[in-house]
Amino acid sequence: MTTIMEKTTGLVAFVRTVQNGSFASAGRIIGASPSAVSKSVARLEGRLGVRLFQRSTRTLRLTVEGTDYYERVAPLLQAMEEAENHVQSNETPQGLIRISVPVLVGRVLMARWVAKFVLLYPRLKFDLDVTDRNVDIIREGFDLALRIGALPDSGLNARLLGHTDHILAASPTYLKRRGAPLTLDDLQHHDCLRFLIAGRPFPYAFAGGASIIPDGPLDTSDGATLRQAAVEGMGIIQIPRFAVADDIAAGTLIHVLPGFPMLVSPIHALHPFGRQLPIRARLFVDFLVEQFREKDTAS
Repeated sequence: MTTIMEKTTGLVAFVRTVQNGSFASAGRIIGASPSAVSKSVARLEGRLGVRLFQRSTRTLRLTVEGTDYYERVAPLLQAMEEAENHVQSNETPQGLIRISVPVLVGRVLMARWVAKFVLLYPRLKFDLDVTDRNVDIIREGFDLALRIGALPDSGLNARLLGHTDHILAASPTYLKRRGAPLTLDDLQHHDCLRFLIAGRPFPYAFAGGASIIPDGPLDTSDGATLRQAAVEGMGIIQIPRFAVADDIAAGTLIHVLPGFPMLVSPIHALHPFGRQLPIRARLFVDFLVEQFREKDTAS
């Protein structure tokens, strides 16, 4: 009969292999040889009666069954580790928080907020992934992922952190060269830089219900690139207000069409934990709610 310890060993070996991409990398994380990790996974496959990985000399890929199994057991392993940390630390939060955030949130807000949070909880560490790509939270092993805008039906749990409005902005040099638009129709005659989501341009959406997808010389899936292109005079951008507040104050960007307010977008934290959000993640989410509240009050 397989013992609980043997089951746990196979589970840890499997999850760490998925998260780190190879038996060797998983072995370095858990302190075992690549062959020992491989054998643990093989025993797990034998017990389950399915192949979890497709193996070749150079690649290791999850099977359909492996993907389904990982998405079910990875949160369980995270909960086990959280329970152990909770007991060992005498309720002092410790451990690693893996979080994925959009580029503009990461560069403008998150570094400052993480620094404040670590002062409160010095035994916590962060792995901060700054990307505008929609990461696979479960498969890539994230505790949290921040999203701006409407959420797809992903089956993940979400906590509303706050809201942000968008504005149109352009540099003084661009507006001097091309003139400032006075109406929404004028945007069709301007160079409008577009943010891509899943390969598609994000519409310029206004509070009054108007929504347009103007043309322009640049499409990009990186928010920081979009902002910098506008600063360099390339065209007009739609961007979260917080991301260009300093530029507006400094005069390097100018608010375009301020009489036409744009839609306000929610900001959520997604997580895969169900109701049992680990204490380290729950504390940080609560902290983010407070930071967004303070930011909204100050703006």
